[in-house]
Order: sequence, then C-alpha cells, then structure tokens
Amino acid sequence: MKIKSQDYRAPEGKSVDLSQWATRVDPVADSKDDYKKALEKYVDRISDQQERLYASGRHSLLLIFQAMDAAGKDGTIEHVMSGINPQGCKVVSFKQPSTNELAHDFLWRTNCNLPERGRIGIFNRSYYEEVLVVRVHPQLLLNEGIPDLPAGEKIWQHRYESINDLEKHLHRNGTRIVKFFLHLSKDEQRNRFLARIDEPEKNWKFSAADLEERKYWDDYQKAYAECISATTTNHAPWYIIPADDKETARLLVSDAVAETMEDLHLKFPEVTSQRREELLVLRKQLAD
Repeated sequence: MKIKSQDYRAPEGKSVDLSQWATRVDPVADSKDDYKKALEKYVDRISDQQERLYASGRHSLLLIFQAMDAAGKDGTIEHVMSGINPQGCKVVSFKQPSTNELAHDFLWRTNCNLPERGRIGIFNRSYYEEVLVVRVHPQLLLNEGIPDLPAGEKIWQHRYESINDLEKHLHRNGTRIVKFFLHLSKDEQRNRFLARIDEPEKNWKFSAADLEERKYWDDYQKAYAECISATTTNHAPWYIIPADDKETARLLVSDAVAETMEDLHLKFPEVTSQRREELLVLRKQLAD
C-alpha cells in the first residue's frame, strides 16, 4: 500500500483546472482493517512529531481545511488528529463573521487564532472564505465597510496578495502552513445530503441553506480553482484531496501532515553538561 500525498499537491505557478483533478481514486487501503492500521500508524507518527514540536518550541503548524458542504472536513480532522494531545492543539471553525469581525480587515479574526510556537492550529474554513463565499456572493462586501472598494476583479487580486504576504510572513517566523481542499463531486454531495435527511441521527447536519448554496456549485468550483492557482506556494502548498472516499481522503491528509512535520527535523532540546549536573544534584535531593 503506497500513499503518496505529493501527487495531490497543486503546483506553484500553474493554473488549476479542478475538472482535471479526480474526486475519487483507487482506494489506498485494500480493506477496512488495512485502513485502520494505516491510519493508526499515521496517528502515532503525528503524535510523536507533536511532542517534538512542543518540546522544541521553535515552530508551529497551521492546517487549513476548505471544501464544499458535506466534503468531510469535520471527520477528517477528527480521525487524522485523533492522537494529538489537546493541550497542544486548537481547532477553530469560522462561521459567518460577527459585527465585530466585520469592523476589522478580513484577516483579523483568523490572525487572532494563529498557533503559537510549539503548537498546532487547525482552521475549519479560514480567511479563504473571503475569496470563496464572498466572491460567489459579492454583495457581502457591502457589509465590510471597505473604503474605495476596487472595481471588478481587482478586489480578489488584492486579497490573494494579502494572503500570500501573510503566509510568507508566517513561514519566515516559524509557522508551517498546509492547506487542504477536499475535492468532492456534485453527485457525492447529493448522496451525503440525502443521507443527512434519511438518517435521523444526521438530520441536525442539514439545512435549507446547504441546498441553496448547492445552486452555486459551478461558481464555487471556479472560485476554488482561481484561489488555489493564485495562492499555492512551495512554503504554503494546497493539496487537492479526492474526497468522495472518506477513508482515502483521511490517509492522504495524514501523509501530508506527517511528512510536513518530519521535514522540520524536530528534536528534543539537548541537555548541556551543566544542566545534567544540576539534574543529578536535584535527583540526589529527591532520593535522600
């Protein structure tokens, strides 16, 4: 079983056509048991790296998840990060902006939740909503109080520039950013919506607003494609993860997260000879 998340990394400097990216691929696990074993190994690897990340205190990790409704963001976060110490991780879900958030620039509310060094931050939706849902529904810009609002496409280009500048700044200061677009087909979304209606325990997940947004499917696909094309970089890459098969999606995300953390070559702080002598003195005091 070979899991190669790099095959799903969007190339920097090239235009992305989402119709050319699969929403379903051959399962990377041969069976349910193989999937569970593979996921467990990834969970262990990520957990080990998290401990080193916290101990070294020199880097942070920011994982960003974006997707159409029902693509599986919540489940992916739950399964991939199931071995993480919650003291070293924070998940933030960004909903419709509040009045206070709209009174600030569009990056403010996410900047307030960035992970400090030694910790993992997970954004379930993010500042990318401002070039996705707001682009599909540009009337939302009227609520943001932007002075001298640029006409036409300029507003989106300006926001791409702001996002790229922010991510470059974060990278320079020790934050590693990995962005996942869970690429779901329209047919699979329909099946998952139907399941949310037909299965009573899933009713709470579905609303009329979900169906309304589905009407804008093509607009969202265009917005996602242009967003990914403009903001995928070597230091803050986008992964376009085929999401019709939840288990395959989770393993691909796990592989990307584990590889990103291992590429940092994180180490536990080295103990100097002086510090070791101090510890031996303290040990003797405890033993007496």
